[in-house]
Amino acid sequence: MKPYREALALPGLRSLLLVAVLARIPLTAVGVTLTFYVVQDLGRGYGAAGLAGGAITVGAAIGGPLLGRLVDQGGLRPVLVLTTVAEAIFWFTAPLLPYPVLVPAALLAGLLALPIFSVIRQSIAALVPPEQRRPAYALDSMSVELSFMIGPALATVGVTMISARLTLYLVGAGIVAAGAVLWLLNPPVRSASEAATGPQPRIARRQWLTSRMVAVFAVSAAATLVLGGTDVAVIAVLRENGDTAFTGVVLSVWAVASLVGGFAYGAIHRSFSPVALLGLLSLCTIPVGLGGSHWWLLCLALIPAGMLCAPTIAATSDAVSRLAPASVRGEAMGLHGSAVTVGIAVGAPLAGAVIDASAPLWGFAVTGAIGALVALVVLPIELHHRRTHTPAPTPALTPTP
Repeated sequence: MKPYREALALPGLRSLLLVAVLARIPLTAVGVTLTFYVVQDLGRGYGAAGLAGGAITVGAAIGGPLLGRLVDQGGLRPVLVLTTVAEAIFWFTAPLLPYPVLVPAALLAGLLALPIFSVIRQSIAALVPPEQRRPAYALDSMSVELSFMIGPALATVGVTMISARLTLYLVGAGIVAAGAVLWLLNPPVRSASEAATGPQPRIARRQWLTSRMVAVFAVSAAATLVLGGTDVAVIAVLRENGDTAFTGVVLSVWAVASLVGGFAYGAIHRSFSPVALLGLLSLCTIPVGLGGSHWWLLCLALIPAGMLCAPTIAATSDAVSRLAPASVRGEAMGLHGSAVTVGIAVGAPLAGAVIDASAPLWGFAVTGAIGALVALVVLPIELHHRRTHTPAPTPALTPTP
């Protein structure tokens, strides 16, 4: 517990993490709410709903680095004003738009989406010294897990008990409120020592976008690809066995395992390579489908992989914060967010296509194998970095006769 106590004692971190949990909840409810609205209120199919949700995802993947660059150049508050206004316009007009207009509007809304995930991680790097960032990013990763446990559940309740259209308004109001609260909090995006040095010259992208940074982005995308594929494969396995009623239980066990793993990762005093964590996550995911004959077996099979979810994402965030110079940290965190978004966007439909062509257990196996393959591809980069940055042993002194 000592690493957590020391991290939470740092000025500003406790309030930042609290805002992070609350601000992310409406963002995690977007996918479920938009899907229900397109299917129920607009009378379209799930493919059309996926296209609308995918438009927001694509827009966010493109806009993340651009907004991060704006934060680096002009500060956080102007970007929060821009994105909060854009979110307000979209969410309070979306329930009035016909479907052909909704899709391009969703793409534009994604481009100007409130950059909560990347801003929180950038602020953690500014508030926390490098030697204490592992527990801080572990707490952040656990807060993301909590948000994803709460947001979609609240959206489902809202759609069921009220309506999808009204829930869209509520989600939009939550996102706008999150932007306003973040504007009031105004967390730092550079540490006190970095800010004291004044404006820094812009560093050329080729100087910081090194092979190791690209490898971290690849690991981030591969990790969320595995997670997105697991999400779909779990639902498919339970549906095939007639255990759909236990979907919430199984997914909750998976999420709690992630929370436990994230807590353990932040409490230990040793760092782990994101590549190693991705490899373990992928290898533990491949055989999960073998436990699909009973829902409780599936719960047990998911625990080892679940315990590696939060640590893997936390390790990639920590790595980006260390590799990126302060003057470009916003853009780097934006690219990290884009990698995470792309992984989720690819993993779910990929697992779905594999399951449609074969059986649900192959959804776990294929996405896990892709994650393991990415880990093997980027492993030489990690090994090269360790060789070149390991200090040579000091030779023993020979006593003078």
